[in-house]
Amino acid sequence: QVQLVESGGGLGQAGGSLRLSCAASGSGFSIDAMAWYRQAPGKQRELVARISSGGLSTNYANSVKGRFTISRDNPKNTVYLQMDSLKPEDTAVYYCNADIIVGTNVYAYWGQGTQVTVSS
Repeated sequence: QVQLVESGGGLGQAGGSLRLSCAASGSGFSIDAMAWYRQAPGKQRELVARISSGGLSTNYANSVKGRFTISRDNPKNTVYLQMDSLKPEDTAVYYCNADIIVGTNVYAYWGQGTQVTVSS
């Protein structure tokens, strides 16, 4: 059984920084792409950033480009989201997502979500 466990959310100030982490645990799997999504109250879940399996390719939502950085540590099965120059509109529950490969099958896994609140 694979689990994604997020950490690092909490309260930040506008203009400040927070760093999210998401570690995959379990056995018998490998990880393809990983991503962070977020969902604000009353809004749909949206893609924030995505990183390829080797970490060489990334893409970002326009709203976070230049402020957020996604990275990964493959030996640790961990993906990070460095959030700088925070804005109140970044307030949301952030979810880790990973394409988990088991044998010849690929499954989308989600973390439980971590709350990020940015005060003005």
